[in-house]
Amino acid sequence: MSTPIDDGVIKYSSQRLTGVMAPSAQLEQLNKARTTLFDLGLIGAYPNGIGYGNLSLRTSGQQFLITGSATGAIRQLQPDQFCLVESFSIDQNSVRSRGSLEASSESMTHGAIYAANPAVHCVMHVHSRLLFDALLAHHAICTSPGIPYGTPAMARAVAQLVAAQHSLPVLFVMAGHDEGIVAYGADIGSVLAVLVDTLNRNLAS
Repeated sequence: MSTPIDDGVIKYSSQRLTGVMAPSAQLEQLNKARTTLFDLGLIGAYPNGIGYGNLSLRTSGQQFLITGSATGAIRQLQPDQFCLVESFSIDQNSVRSRGSLEASSESMTHGAIYAANPAVHCVMHVHSRLLFDALLAHHAICTSPGIPYGTPAMARAVAQLVAAQHSLPVLFVMAGHDEGIVAYGADIGSVLAVLVDTLNRNLAS
């Protein structure tokens, strides 16, 4: 399994304030969904130690909770391994967050989805060689293969993709981010379900 050398690298300019996310029912539900994805191999770490996969949940406006950077290898996270993205700027390639860890390297992509569709309340980014190859082979919705992850170009491409979709949940491939798949929707349960159902269908085929 090959991965880009910069996989997991934060490419945005970070402004982080210290703080710890307070436990909540929503945070617990998001963490349980993440553990399910971890157990399915959709979140984890490669042999070189680089982690993959991140989840987020809109809190208010365009603010959202997101898993912290470099947490992919951990099966079950603690509240201090999540952070709050308070604001972001695609044009300035910057993210302002609050937490014990830096926000995920994919925070800009998550933010672009929330900004593009106010009905979206959850975003999940996973990795899967099986799904990545199968979905591209079946011409699934995808971003351009020339656009790398974690960049303003990816955020803009994702925003355009989201604006063109008229129902939820949605699953798409980040063609320029090897193995990268994103699902988003109105709530945690529906986003988790579309990922699990898609995986099961492809395992059965």
